Amino acid sequence: MAPRLCRLVGGLLLSLLVLPAAPTAAFAGILDVSVVDPDGAPVPDVAVYVIQDGVRERSRKPPGRAVMDQRDKQFVPHILVVQKGTAVDFPNSDAVAHHVYSFSRPNDFVLPLYKGDPNDPVTFRYDGIVTLGCNIHDQMLGYIVVVDTDVFGKTDRDGTLELDVDDAATGYAVTIWSPRIRDADELLTRTLPHGADTSVTFRLEKRLRPPFDPETDSVQWSEY
Repeated sequence: MAPRLCRLVGGLLLSLLVLPAAPTAAFAGILDVSVVDPDGAPVPDVAVYVIQDGVRERSRKPPGRAVMDQRDKQFVPHILVVQKGTAVDFPNSDAVAHHVYSFSRPNDFVLPLYKGDPNDPVTFRYDGIVTLGCNIHDQMLGYIVVVDTDVFGKTDRDGTLELDVDDAATGYAVTIWSPRIRDADELLTRTLPHGADTSVTFRLEKRLRPPFDPETDSVQWSEY
């Protein structure tokens, strides 16, 4: 091999050897969450969110955009879970006008009487429970659960939820919430050690409030 060619090949091999290794994505583990009532029956539509310890902030997914619709004089969905910083649209799909508001500080806001979708989205910058109402239709009630994490969801009809968690986390704090739950707040968070394929079951101690029904007087708006 000619000397010049040898030098070129040798330099190429050396450059390949000193190239930095490509970053590897964090391995995602699976967290299975189940919520049941005192009789062991599944509890659907429960907000679930996970705070992960030891995970860098920059690895978190950026807040997105969500929709809280108004149909048949109801907020749809009844419970919406979003990450802190999410912009939420409030379209009015009804033929009648609505006046949407929340007194839940510091996420309080007002969307004066409107039809259609004339408003800019509302950005929720603080975590917490946001209770929604309509100043025209008192039977309308909804919730936005604003969480300081990108790992969240709601239980399905079987009272279960599967979440992807970062296997690099040193531990997980799993919290549930629903306006139907009467248990004390300290019973609604479980701390789990590091490890993928973890499962946790919340068995509630107290009877649930009945599901919200705007057509009946079984549960008043103020009870939530």
